Amino acid sequence: MENNPMGISDPNILLSVINMKLRDQYGSLDILCDDLELSKDDIINILINIGYKYDEEENQFKN
Repeated sequence: MENNPMGISDPNILLSVINMKLRDQYGSLDILCDDLELSKDDIINILINIGYKYDEEENQFKN
């Protein structure tokens, strides 16, 4: 079973929260993960499973 980053088990809600934080608070996924002590690989894998990929240039997950 995969981890639940930030205690969020619904991947669509996780997507929304991560993209909001990337837009409003963090300049990159690496900085967000370091600051919040989250696994970048877990987040990427969960969101890939619902069709979203991290776009470094746009600093958001997109499908």
